Amino acid sequence: MLTNIRNFCIISHIDAGKSTLADRFLEVTKTIAPEKMRPQYLDGMPLERERGITIKLQPVRMEYNLNLKPYVLNLIDTPGHVDFSYEVSRSLAAIEGVILLVDASRGVQAQTLANLHLARQQNLVIIPVINKIDLGGIDLEARRDELAELLKIPSQEIICASAKKGIGIEAILKRVVEKVPPPKGSEDSPLRALIFDSFFDEYRGVVCYVRVRDGSLIQGERLKFLASQVSSEAKEIGIFIPQLKKREKLSSGEIGYIVTGLKDIKKCRVGDTITKLKIKNQKLKIEALPGYREPQLMVFAGFYLKDASRISQLQVSLEKLKLNDASLNFKPETQAWLGPGYRMGFLGPLHMDITKDRLKREYGLDLIVTPPSVAYRVRLKGGEAKMVHSPLSWPEESQMSQVEEPWLKVNIITPSSYIGPIMNLAKNYKGVYIEARYVSHKTILHYQMPLALLLTDFYDKLKSVSSGYASYNYQFLDWRKGELVRLNILVAGEVIEHLASIVYKERAQSLGRRIVEALKEILPRQLFEVKIQAALGARILASAKIPSLRKDVTAKLYGGDVTRKKKLLAKQKKGKKKLARLSKVDIPPEAYRALSKF
Repeated sequence: MLTNIRNFCIISHIDAGKSTLADRFLEVTKTIAPEKMRPQYLDGMPLERERGITIKLQPVRMEYNLNLKPYVLNLIDTPGHVDFSYEVSRSLAAIEGVILLVDASRGVQAQTLANLHLARQQNLVIIPVINKIDLGGIDLEARRDELAELLKIPSQEIICASAKKGIGIEAILKRVVEKVPPPKGSEDSPLRALIFDSFFDEYRGVVCYVRVRDGSLIQGERLKFLASQVSSEAKEIGIFIPQLKKREKLSSGEIGYIVTGLKDIKKCRVGDTITKLKIKNQKLKIEALPGYREPQLMVFAGFYLKDASRISQLQVSLEKLKLNDASLNFKPETQAWLGPGYRMGFLGPLHMDITKDRLKREYGLDLIVTPPSVAYRVRLKGGEAKMVHSPLSWPEESQMSQVEEPWLKVNIITPSSYIGPIMNLAKNYKGVYIEARYVSHKTILHYQMPLALLLTDFYDKLKSVSSGYASYNYQFLDWRKGELVRLNILVAGEVIEHLASIVYKERAQSLGRRIVEALKEILPRQLFEVKIQAALGARILASAKIPSLRKDVTAKLYGGDVTRKKKLLAKQKKGKKKLARLSKVDIPPEAYRALSKF
């Protein structure tokens, strides 16, 4: 059976046509009936279909005949955005080969390189494909030479295809069968199955996506999770078509699912190994399969509910979401203005945005999200090192000896004509130039940059200066000393903790001025004058005032001495001062959203 199985996935940069190619595979293999077919079939979430991007990995089992011999093709459709590279890495651990897809109109892009590097680390077979050859005005030979030079292979080995028009689909499937090796493993060995994804079902509990490495599993058998040492029962097992289809048995080399019945979400973790509770040779020690590296979280933000009474629902929702998104990280925190909430870590700004939308759509939660920040390593004068994920936990200046910030290794791929503007842009973002490599008509610029600056508006400006042609990817490099301070925002004389941010000292004044002006436009007028200030400690860097709402207290006067009018105005002024001392200004959610852009 193993010789007839091929496990593979499609990797590429975002918008290279992965989902469309997967659609053609489903059609050619007759996995989906023509009347049920729809574009982006494997993208099950409405959010994926609206944004036109793949967010979640999705496995599907296809049957394909080549030279009158039947084959089982297990495809895992993966995301292409850098923020979801952890999804890709988990998929690669469950397969033997990849289709490296390149957009014919854009050629090799940044995430193409990053995903190629991940595939090579796993020693996977790589099948190069150039997609979208039906587009006009492309230099196909140049694209083939570019990809061939990158992979160090003859250009004749590269398949040219159009997923939209259905060109070259059979050639790709044939190459998968011929080049991707069958899975290794033994059905006679004890069961070992790797969990590469999971989700929570209200009625059936945790459902695990598994790749069976060794042995076999029959429905109803007792299971054991090696990492958590929890036991359960295989209440249902099956395959993906791509809907869940029940089967009696899963064998070595197959990809499928297991309904565990577990209601405690924490007992089932992605990367754990499943085996049977009882094996024939009880003295035989079952070794866990290699799990996954811990995801490197890049961005942190506070998630709060507008209705604080639903905090327990937020906790349950996050635990369920973590089953489906193993890179998600969260811990509780409380703020006087916003109530109880969670400090959450993400792989990038898009990951944060998608998580917020999923919590709103799938769990009906109305959220307030604080401005995103990165983690800093603060060395205290006593010698202790402290990780700071939020301005709330920033120590006093007198307690710190040094602040270290995360730096990234950044690869920028661009047509050679845009090198000058891109190098100037990188310089403005404190980029340290390392080297440049040339691949055909493209240049790969290697830089080192601070994460805090990269995650602001670098992507938008990179696209602007390169007319949309440049792309980039990044990975964590090391920690370096930085001149960073906490910028406080005061509204009506009171520090608003969740409007504070960690900024570079030399940029604090200009940033403070921009924040103050933005808040002046957003905050509603009160019955008293509201002063907005940006400050470093006791030093005020910028200030603005929102004038009070004016009530005409002299309207009732119809004559008489002017002193009556002055007396009423003086009384009103005194009342406004007292109101300003006793009242608080409510900060609307729009203020937090506006500050996330700075």
